[in-house]
Amino acid sequence: MDLGVISVRYARALLKRATELKMEDKVYEEMQVLARSYLHVPELRFTIDNPMLAQDKKQMLLETACGTDVTDLTKRFLALVLKEGRETSLQFMAASYITLYRQQKNITRGRLITAIPVSPDMENKMKQMVEGRTRGKVEFNTEIDPDIIGGFILEYDTYRLDASVRTKLNTVLTTLQN
Repeated sequence: MDLGVISVRYARALLKRATELKMEDKVYEEMQVLARSYLHVPELRFTIDNPMLAQDKKQMLLETACGTDVTDLTKRFLALVLKEGRETSLQFMAASYITLYRQQKNITRGRLITAIPVSPDMENKMKQMVEGRTRGKVEFNTEIDPDIIGGFILEYDTYRLDASVRTKLNTVLTTLQN
């Protein structure tokens, strides 16, 4: 069976149960922490995939990777995944849960890239603009990239507005070369 299909099925079942128990927000936070743990600690995957490590040790390690004060639902979910021998798919299950949750709650990810730090007021205005266009909530990240020289780059969904000085200079350079 396809790894993506398995991951989505487990994630869908977890989201359904979490929604029934009105815990979907807390489980969402835990799955985000787990996904970040997999990204920032590559050894986690190798440790969890190790067949020589006992299941109770894997359970304890995964609960720690989900953050502090892990819900009983997440603990039971991790135990089920381990019992079924699907721990190699857990990273994908967490990512699938995050995606399904965002779809269910109409949440869009947005990103604002600027050359210098922006005020919280400006960041809030950009976030509100994106929320108005998407008619939903926005998880907004602001990044600083001095290489864009000035202006900004706004990304959300499949939309990208590049109003950076670097892009404008590259456009002028391309025009002059032709």
